[in-house]
Amino acid sequence: MQPTTNGTEEFSPYQKLIVAILALLQFTVVLDFMVLSPLGDILMKSLKMNPADFGLVVSSYAFSAGISGILAAGFADKFDRKKLLLFFYAGFILGTLCCALANSHLMLLLARIVTGLFGGVIGSISLAIVTDLFSVSQRGRVMGVVQMAFAVSQVLGIPLGIYLANIWGWHSAFLMIVIVAVLIYAAIFFRLKPVNAHLALQSKKNALTHLLHTVSNKSYITAFGATALLSVGGFMLMPFGSAYLINNIKITNQQLPLVFMLTGVSSIIIMPLIGRLSDKVDKFMLFCAGSALAIVMILIYTNLSPVPLWEIIVINMVLFMGIMSRMIPATTLNTSIPEMKDRGAFMSVNSSLQQMAGGLAAITAGLIVTQKTETSPLENYNILGIVVSVMIVACAFLVYKVSVLVKEKNARQKPDVVMQQPQKPVQDTV
Repeated sequence: MQPTTNGTEEFSPYQKLIVAILALLQFTVVLDFMVLSPLGDILMKSLKMNPADFGLVVSSYAFSAGISGILAAGFADKFDRKKLLLFFYAGFILGTLCCALANSHLMLLLARIVTGLFGGVIGSISLAIVTDLFSVSQRGRVMGVVQMAFAVSQVLGIPLGIYLANIWGWHSAFLMIVIVAVLIYAAIFFRLKPVNAHLALQSKKNALTHLLHTVSNKSYITAFGATALLSVGGFMLMPFGSAYLINNIKITNQQLPLVFMLTGVSSIIIMPLIGRLSDKVDKFMLFCAGSALAIVMILIYTNLSPVPLWEIIVINMVLFMGIMSRMIPATTLNTSIPEMKDRGAFMSVNSSLQQMAGGLAAITAGLIVTQKTETSPLENYNILGIVVSVMIVACAFLVYKVSVLVKEKNARQKPDVVMQQPQKPVQDTV
């Protein structure tokens, strides 16, 4: 790889292919979770669920994902990351198919549990692959592209999912995800090379010892806490997003796709810019700027009365700009914390804690938010805005500590070496 004129490293053709595959992979995983929010109002009415029931459906995925991540953590660095990715992605596809076939609240709940058992580990495996194959000076840009899955799911996935749900029912949205995921699975199988250089660095510790070593590392614990708090806001606000827009802001089901699509378009434009900026400026300062913007917009959003369609679209655009400006630098910092030999376990535990914290947040939100009838406005949504804002401030404290740890680690070690040849061991120098 050659440095560019501004000092950053260029991507090889193979690295560009990996970024594209991982971004598409993340698109299906994110869409599988995010589609519940715009379908929330339809699901609650179709399956006779109240906010607490729906909060349990959302959290069931998170808790099962958290449990599977912990169980997989001890083995995550013992296998080729490509093989692990293929195994868990196959289970994710099966779980999503079960969601599409569900016809009751209980069946959907069980299907979400199955999906979470497999889907919850995929993100951690992807992050481990990114950290193995890309240097620190590249990861901000990689994260910017991969995190675009959130935006693309809003521009393409969610509007199309709502459109299909309005025509053929909510089941069709999950079938759409299954079809796309099968195509991505084939691309991973045929185009991704083995990612196994970390195997040469493994000790003879058994899975349990490796897990205990990972969760007892003080630096890792700080990063785990930061990630857990980072996920709380989304799990509290997003599951009830469509119900809030329809019942409180008086947006119609036909207008929902436009709201999500335009919000996603703005995110697609801003996220690569944030990724590039994250590689050039202090990541913690960028995180703080995004956090401040997010707090302001959350407090505005959760206290809205019925407003024109264009106004809610603009508010959503700015709100997501703040959220993405937090996620990209925070995720980039966290991936720099673990040593290569621990990355798989670290990413699995990290993802598990993120999911379980999100599950608790979804359950808490379901208990705070109330709705007298299935068509009446949601109550206490403004309280969620205050709670989320407090969590953002607490998260900033932990992200600051992570930032200090990363700078100390960089000062101790040589310039980062990337795994150009996965079959040969190289020393991890982040």
